[in-house]
Amino acid sequence: MHELGIVFHIIDTVEKVGAENALTSVSSVTMEVGEVSAVISSYLQDCWQWAVKRSDLLNGAKLIIETMPARTVCNHCKKTYGTVAYGRICPFCESADTVLLTGNEISIKEIETPD
Repeated sequence: MHELGIVFHIIDTVEKVGAENALTSVSSVTMEVGEVSAVISSYLQDCWQWAVKRSDLLNGAKLIIETMPARTVCNHCKKTYGTVAYGRICPFCESADTVLLTGNEISIKEIETPD
C-alpha cells in the first residue's frame, strides 16, 4: 500500500507550506488524483484519517480528492480520447502509437485554512 507513503509526503509538504506561511491549522487539503495513477482513493482516505491525527497543523483536516480524467493522444491521427475506455489503442485509427497526456498525476491543488 503506497498510499500511506503518499499521505506522509502530503503531510510533510503541507507542514512546510504551513511553516512558511505561519499557519496554525488546516481545515482541508484538496488533491488531484489521476484516474490511472494507481492510487486507490479509499485507501488514501483511510491512511489520511490515521496520519493527520499525528500532526498538530492537520489534526482534523479533511482530504478532498478530485479525480483527473485520463486522456491519451494518438501520434498517428493526432486525436485525443479517454484512456480508460480505449486503453493504448486509438479508437479512431487503431494505432498503438499513443501517449498518455493526463490522468497519471497526483498533486496538491488547494490547502484551506479555517480563517
